[in-house]
Amino acid sequence: MPSEAPTSANNNHLLGLKSVAPKGHSPAGANGNGRSSLIDGDLSMSEDDDMPLTVRKSESVSTPPRRLKRKKPVYAESSSDDDTPLASSPAKRAPTAAVAMPGAAEVTTISTSRFNGKQKLQAEAESPSSDDDAPIVRKSNGRAKKPPKKKVKKEDNDGDFDASSSDEKPLAPKKPPASRKRKTKVESDTEDELVKKPTVKRAKKVKKEEDGSGSEVPKPKKRATKVAKDDNGSAIKGKGKKKKEEEEEEVFRWWEADVGGDGSVKWQTLEHSGVIFPPPYEPLPKNVKMKYNGKEVALPPDAEEVAGFYGAMLETDHAQDATFNKNFFEDWKTVMKKHPPLDGTKITSFTQCDFRPMYEYFEAERAKKKAMTQQEKKDAKKAKDEMEAKYTHCLLDGRKEKVGNFRVEPPGLFRGRGEHPKKGCLKFRVRPEDIIINVGKDAPIPVPNMAGSWKNVQHDNTVTWLANWTENINGNHKYVFLAAGSSLKGQSDKSKFEKARELKNHVHRIRQNYTRDLKSKVMADRQRATAMYFIDKLALRAGNEKGEDEADTVGCCSLRCEHVTLEAPNFIIFDFLGKDSIRYYKRIEVEAQIFKNLRIFKENKNDDDNLFDRVNTSTLNKHLTTEMKGLTAKVFRTFNASSTFQRLLDEESLEGATTQEKLNAYNKANRMVAILCNHQRAAPKTHDQSMEKMRQKHRALKYERMKLRHALFAVDTKYKKNKKYKDDESDVDDDFIASYEDDLKEREVEKAQKRFAKDNEKLVEDGKSPQADSVLQERIRIIKAEFETLAEERGTKEATLKKSRTAAQLEDAIDKLDGKIKGFALQIEDRDAGKEVALGTSKINYLDPRITVAWCKIHDVPLEKLFSKTLVTKFPWAMEAEQDWKF
Repeated sequence: MPSEAPTSANNNHLLGLKSVAPKGHSPAGANGNGRSSLIDGDLSMSEDDDMPLTVRKSESVSTPPRRLKRKKPVYAESSSDDDTPLASSPAKRAPTAAVAMPGAAEVTTISTSRFNGKQKLQAEAESPSSDDDAPIVRKSNGRAKKPPKKKVKKEDNDGDFDASSSDEKPLAPKKPPASRKRKTKVESDTEDELVKKPTVKRAKKVKKEEDGSGSEVPKPKKRATKVAKDDNGSAIKGKGKKKKEEEEEEVFRWWEADVGGDGSVKWQTLEHSGVIFPPPYEPLPKNVKMKYNGKEVALPPDAEEVAGFYGAMLETDHAQDATFNKNFFEDWKTVMKKHPPLDGTKITSFTQCDFRPMYEYFEAERAKKKAMTQQEKKDAKKAKDEMEAKYTHCLLDGRKEKVGNFRVEPPGLFRGRGEHPKKGCLKFRVRPEDIIINVGKDAPIPVPNMAGSWKNVQHDNTVTWLANWTENINGNHKYVFLAAGSSLKGQSDKSKFEKARELKNHVHRIRQNYTRDLKSKVMADRQRATAMYFIDKLALRAGNEKGEDEADTVGCCSLRCEHVTLEAPNFIIFDFLGKDSIRYYKRIEVEAQIFKNLRIFKENKNDDDNLFDRVNTSTLNKHLTTEMKGLTAKVFRTFNASSTFQRLLDEESLEGATTQEKLNAYNKANRMVAILCNHQRAAPKTHDQSMEKMRQKHRALKYERMKLRHALFAVDTKYKKNKKYKDDESDVDDDFIASYEDDLKEREVEKAQKRFAKDNEKLVEDGKSPQADSVLQERIRIIKAEFETLAEERGTKEATLKKSRTAAQLEDAIDKLDGKIKGFALQIEDRDAGKEVALGTSKINYLDPRITVAWCKIHDVPLEKLFSKTLVTKFPWAMEAEQDWKF
């Protein structure tokens, strides 16, 4: 069942509309945790509407009036004559070639500043392949002026492959940035390291603060004043570095190099080790059997494996879903026809099946894994890393690049998203015979790590995938790509955002054109203009037709009459399932002409008829390319998402704000964009628990402040009359104090026990005698004595500190705590506001990362507070954006 989606009246100005949005819903289809071999697998990389976008208010731009070759039709707003069928023959239209734009809105102003070469961040974390990774299978007619040394073709603007939208041609390759000469003069050891050997380790380097500001910036690691060099002149890492020198790799700075191509070739040489197949099934112990009608059933391995998939998920929401159970049972019975129970049991009723013994066995195995010692976990991880080492990287044009999703999905039960009709179906085991390998002509053919031969081996340098296969549930193609931080993926991402920035030079004219066509006498043109209005103003996805065996999700072009309700005088109500079965429900006030058009489109139609029966995604995108080369609905949405985000950030006045206040302002802007884009999620099941923990921690900080106040009173009684210190903390009562101190005592005792055990382990490893138990008992006695003192102080407004402090020191400590308490209250507010909003989706795919980088530099906010290590790895090209950069 969908859950409520947050809405806010504060978002209305983003649309340029008056929106009254009742709370919508998100699907409750969150995946439950089963066996480690069970994964969702519902990662379709071929969905057309993979790129969420947002909305922004139209800017007022002065442009010369357009001269039309025909007279505009005149519609009397109050007349019903307009509601007659429109002419079928097309009328002549004004040309749509781009015109000069003398003025552009501030939100879409291009900055002419150069990248700051001294502020660079790189990361080494491998990023899992996302939905926007997709093969490039269509050639462009673009041609480079001269052949580059290394040909690396950019992907299309989204990186998406969409078999159902063949009309969306790849964007014309943009002229690559001129190759920048590297500095040859070495000013210092540090500069030499940064210029000559840029490595992924540089992501951890933090620019030193020189302005003396009090912002909460994490302290950078101490660096020696003198940097030792090896024979090659590279800096030698200190002993504190855990990772070995040989593990550090150079990052190909493609955004500084000449990486232009001929419009189709993505690489010259490619060598890799293929993919890793999951291990074969290991039968359960003989004493672990499912039951049917109360009796144990002896299943052969193939049938037992499928039963185990369900048994591992027995306590999840999926096992309570009727569609999931029905599909699983049908597929399981099909498997049992080929591999029937060994004891002859006939399984015909799902309700008679008892998978509890399997579930309990899997839970016990999980508990054993959690109970492993740290050394055992390290050994297991080391063995796993060694086994996967050769698969994690490939050689692309002689460069070592990370591979993204090199693991083949194990078999399991399809979980789907939302109300997917195929959830619960069996995902077959993928074998080498199912996989096509793509590798260079002269490269050795990878050898699969299980018995079998590849389905095919090809040498196609016009695509960027390394392997692909077709999954059996929805017939979707699965691809293995390079990691998110690779040069090919980075070029695709940057090209996508640059194409969106280019749109700002054309958007005013495009809006003028579709506004004019809202009154066109040609029905197809009028429908197309209305659809463009929705995509632009309401951030609707373009949408594609769905098959009967797919989830009933729709976008703008695939809306049916039942999805749009008209409410006089000019309100419309949208109610449909969008991507991932997220409910889109909004009541919006629109222009009178839009309302009138919808009334015409719905006439003489049934609820299940298409609202736009003369427009589809292909024709819409074909028209958009006439407005701007390479323009699609996805580009429109990316542009609106980033430009709106930029404007919201610029509107916030953060002078004198704390770091947490700045973070809240950033997350608020991100959240408003995500809500408008319908990037909703179901509130996490543990949200209430985590919020309660945060509130308890907040009260604990107030408890510490109370103790400091009481200690201050003991030093000088005059502080009792000081307004700043005399009032008690409102929500720290006697019951909380008693409960908190008891919990704190238990934690301190447990911490002492763990420290004692760890110290003894180290002593034994060093060949020394372990400490006697009496040492631990003495430590525990001291801890209990301290808490007995605290118990005696309850209600007395007295406090005994471990270390005596002066009044000035206590005042400073209280001031610091006041800052922490205020900051933590803001964290609680921010966490609760975003419980039903997916902020990560926008950051990964739809918001130009340079907006965030520049904003962090302007407001002195550490980038790592907003971008995970994975995102820093994904967008190395954006890390050098100067603080005056604007989308």
